[in-house]
Parts: sequence; structure tokens; C-alpha cells
Amino acid sequence: MKSCDIVVIGHFSIDSLKLPTRAKPCRVLGGAVAYVSLVTRRLCSSVAVISKVGGDFPKVYMKHLRDAGVSLSGIVQVPSERTTSFELAYKEDFSFRKLILKVQGSPITLADLPYTLSSKAIHIAPIAAEIPFEVVKQVRNFTNCLSIDPQGMARSFDAVGNVACCARIDNRVLPLVDIYKSSLDEIEALTGHSNIGKAVRAIHDLGPKIVIATMGERGALLSVEGSIRTVPACKPTRVVDPTGAGDVFVGGFLTEYIQNKEPFWCACVGSAAASLVVEDVGTKFFGEKEEIYSRARAAYEKEIKH
Repeated sequence: MKSCDIVVIGHFSIDSLKLPTRAKPCRVLGGAVAYVSLVTRRLCSSVAVISKVGGDFPKVYMKHLRDAGVSLSGIVQVPSERTTSFELAYKEDFSFRKLILKVQGSPITLADLPYTLSSKAIHIAPIAAEIPFEVVKQVRNFTNCLSIDPQGMARSFDAVGNVACCARIDNRVLPLVDIYKSSLDEIEALTGHSNIGKAVRAIHDLGPKIVIATMGERGALLSVEGSIRTVPACKPTRVVDPTGAGDVFVGGFLTEYIQNKEPFWCACVGSAAASLVVEDVGTKFFGEKEEIYSRARAAYEKEIKH
């Protein structure tokens, strides 16, 4: 794998979305790696994905990623297996999402990693327990900036695939990480603290220097070595599908961060990018680069003046 700006590791998924904005379920490309890699390309940074898919992974999804400029050389396709798949059903006002795992793909192993790997940042983005500690430990050697959204490590699944937060991940992982991102609910569940200040401090104490807690339409919290700031939410013109907004946030953040931009600005870019992806279904729409930066500047300048 040739050197690139960002490498994203995790499973793609084939998602069935039940949206209040659509009469019938939509079958779409899913997985955090899809959202992170595509917004990174929209912001003109180079990106590669390390993933594992089954023989059922649609060729049209590969074409969509390839046409966007995502490097696919790190994707392992196993014809005899099936791709991780979820069913997502949203309430009318998007206040709640029911998530069901329909197919769990096989884990990414050390053997699936490229022999050589060099990147300004690597983002660990599991969705269904597919990334073991050994893989995280190995890729730590290939970058100076390791980022993680541990949602897929903190999920449990019952016999019919209902998803819950198990409130625990391998305690060897976070000491390897520089940037941590999760939803507010997840960070509180993982740390056992309902007070956000204590929850953020608990994550910092494990190793990460930057902690991001996304809060949907309420924006996000950004903590740099314990100094917490509120990142305003950029307002979308409409909300069609909120899936992947948090992943797009961290993709936008990382794309700016590797260019040595100030963290609060990076977070505003993440917020702006997230506000655009929700305006259409799945990974079809990310807005134009100029629109992302325009919304980011408005949020940044408003907060600075405030």
C-alpha cells in the first residue's frame, strides 16, 4: 500500500435503512470506513481503506469508492463469506434508532494488513467487533497519529442481532491512541460517568490527548488535554438520514488536523461536513468542498466572537 494522508480500518457494511423520509427501506453502502474515507476525499486528501468484505459486496459500491478516489488495495474480499450487514430503523423525529446486526463478517487479522503502511493518520473504525487489539497494536507502528471511534468494540449482540452498548472495551487499546471520538452516550457508558467533564477526564487519563464527544444536533464537545470547548452544530437545510454523521465529523476533523490546523477549527470542519451528509440518504451526498468550508467558517467565527 502506497503512502497516503489517512488510512481507515474497519468493516464496510450493507445497510438496510428504514427512514421516516422514505416510504420503503433503502439498501445502501454503510460502515464508518465508507463515511470517513469519502469525506476525506471530498476535502481533497488521499485515503486508503483496510477492510474485509464477502462475495456479496456489490460491485457498484466498489465503483462508487473507486470513482471518488478512495484507494481499495487494502480491501480483502472473501467470496465464500458474507459482508457485515445492519438494519437501521429511525423514529419519526430521528430521536431514536433501532440497530440490528443481520450479518457479522469475520474479523480483520494481522494477515489482512499490508506488508508496508505509511500514513499521516490512521483511524480505527470498527462497527461489529472486527478489530482485535493485535491489529491496533500493529498499526500504531505505522503512524504518528492514531485515532479511534470504539463504537464497534463496545457493542454487544443478542441472539437475533439487537445491538446494545456493553460499556466495556479492551483496556489495552486506548493507551495506544492519540485521538478519541465517540457519541456522548457512548463515552458516558464506557467511563461510567454521567458528568461529561469526569467522563472526558477518564478518557484522557487512559492516554488520548484529544477527546471528541458528538451530540447530534447539539454539536460536539472537544477536549484538548483537558481543556473543553463546545463545537456548535452547523444547521442542515433538511434532515433526510442522520446515519454516519459522527463518522463524517471525525473524517473532516482528521483531514484538517493532519495539516496542522488548530483543533477547534478542525472540529468546525467536522461539524460542517456532518451537517451536509444528513441532507441525503447514505453516502450519496457530502456537499461541495467550498460549502463545507463556508459552513465551518460561519461556525468558527460565531464561536470566536461569542
